[in-house]
Amino acid sequence: MDEKESSTDGMAQRIYLDNNATTPLELDVKEAITSALSKAWGNPSSSHTQGIEAKAIIEESRQYVAEMLGAKASDMIFNSGGTEGNNMILQTGVKYFHSNRHCINNGSMEKDHLPHFITSNLEHDAVKLVLEHFAEEGIASVTFVPASSKTGHVMVDDVIAAIRPSTCMISLMLANNETGIIQPVKEIFERVKQINTSRKSVPKILLHTDAAQAIGKIPVNVQDLGADYLTVVGHKFYGPRIGAIYVKDLGSGKEVPLYPMFYGGGQERNYRPGTENTAMIAGLGQASKLVTENIDKYNKHMQKIRDYLEERLKGEFGDGVCFNGRIGTSCRIPNTCNVSFLSVDCTGSEVLSNCKLVQASIGAACHSQNRPSPILLALDIEETVARRAIRLSVGRETTQEDIDKAVNDLKQAVKKIQNRNGGLSPQFVEY
Repeated sequence: MDEKESSTDGMAQRIYLDNNATTPLELDVKEAITSALSKAWGNPSSSHTQGIEAKAIIEESRQYVAEMLGAKASDMIFNSGGTEGNNMILQTGVKYFHSNRHCINNGSMEKDHLPHFITSNLEHDAVKLVLEHFAEEGIASVTFVPASSKTGHVMVDDVIAAIRPSTCMISLMLANNETGIIQPVKEIFERVKQINTSRKSVPKILLHTDAAQAIGKIPVNVQDLGADYLTVVGHKFYGPRIGAIYVKDLGSGKEVPLYPMFYGGGQERNYRPGTENTAMIAGLGQASKLVTENIDKYNKHMQKIRDYLEERLKGEFGDGVCFNGRIGTSCRIPNTCNVSFLSVDCTGSEVLSNCKLVQASIGAACHSQNRPSPILLALDIEETVARRAIRLSVGRETTQEDIDKAVNDLKQAVKKIQNRNGGLSPQFVEY
């Protein structure tokens, strides 16, 4: 796929560095979608030839998504995307708790009458705002475990210490969408599974990870992570804007429940009713197949380009830049650079607005462009540094030539702002 050819007419010269917000469709994905639109337009629930062909494409795609995650096809449910998936899983946690309230004894029922969730203060709004709503409406109690400023992620012991008898679910993102820092999900889930074996009088703690920013950049395997639930978002790995959720052993209906949010037809085994979007599911399946076949290549390329980007920024700006994702020895996904320009007195969005080529963002695309990132502030990064931050996320097709042009563009933008401010650079921010 030629990323530049996929851009809008007249915009081909732009350097797209916002791949954490969304990615362009791979050519193979476009072809899978187009083919399904033209050849498999029938209702997948129908028993005639057109319906059978559509159903076959859906089931093939389900297998591709499952293989990408090391899961079984019967563990996957298609949906509209990450927000719906996260809502469905979190609401399942509430219903699961109430269906098992009889298990809570020894007087804890009076004290812990609400389901309790544990999450971090780094989560995407599709988790954070759902849980805040639960708390505000008295639906559940929530502990937002603060991340460590020394690591950029939550600490295992802090999560374990937050567990209560009423804890029904722990939901932690696999990789942060702004800093790129990978959370210790595997280690936390291993500890919780040990705790679950001794929770005789209370229901087990369910384990969920939103893997939106990790899939397509690092290997993601549900067996290795020990997850009960995992959220998949297609447009983060060169697929369409739909998604899926993984539910452990859903086909067997044993220990991990799933409750529908909607009611209607029997599609997706009654878990997600509504006539399936065959073409988009075909695209998601093809995008997943490409990840399974090429993840090592994607990972190595993006890390090489991201590292080159940070070297060039350091070379051009010296101490005038601060990399907000480089915290201690923490690992990052390979494509993400969160950088603050300290030598110019303006916000990150102002720097981007003065760029001629660079297309990027200051953080999550759905956040306000006029305030410092809550994620960076949660990591105790000074507000004056956080407000200067931009997120540069490279992609599969980003080249070193693109990076050279991008850095030069950022340099002219900073210089333009400095000249507008009187030609003098303010003192570097203390941080």
